[in-house]
Amino acid sequence: MMYSKSHTLVFGFHGCDKSLVESIINCQDEMKPSKNGYDWLGFGIYFWENDVSRALEWAQHLKANPGVYSQKINEPAVLGAIIDLGYCLDLLNYRFLSEDIDFAYQTLKDSYSVSGDIMPTNSGGPDKLLRPLDCLVLETLHDYNKSQGRPAFDTVRGAFLEGEEPYPTAGFKQKNHIQICVRNPNCIKGYFIPREPDTSYLIP
Repeated sequence: MMYSKSHTLVFGFHGCDKSLVESIINCQDEMKPSKNGYDWLGFGIYFWENDVSRALEWAQHLKANPGVYSQKINEPAVLGAIIDLGYCLDLLNYRFLSEDIDFAYQTLKDSYSVSGDIMPTNSGGPDKLLRPLDCLVLETLHDYNKSQGRPAFDTVRGAFLEGEEPYPTAGFKQKNHIQICVRNPNCIKGYFIPREPDTSYLIP
């Protein structure tokens, strides 16, 4: 834990309907955590890290596929957020993967072994778009920490390989991204509407 708290503010972007952006910006509503059993990083408020384009693409995808997702989109838009990662379960950090995640999986596996039930698996093609196992592993870890009086994670951060290869044998994919799942809403220090750059100036 000595080096686990991040002191870095990051930009997060949430793809949604324009009406939600306006209500959040005008302090008429609050962001609500997602609690789907297939959420990639467990329960919380989701953002694309530093990727406004991907957030907009996601909102456009939701509009083009009504009925598939619970979120209804009439006018795709993006809500920006300034996020303090705080005590972050960073899945790009070897320590968390080799200790916390491994422990949570083994705990979950033992529980299912005792009950005789079948563990869920991730599905949804090569990108594993539905991740009930990942979600359950992460929530098992959070529940264990709470039961032991250990500090709760403020955020969860993970990198994902998604999409097609941009060319044969490429080592990355077209929709690679980093997601942030905010569990502690106080980590969101403010919201903003992303603006278009002034092309007469360089972007620092």
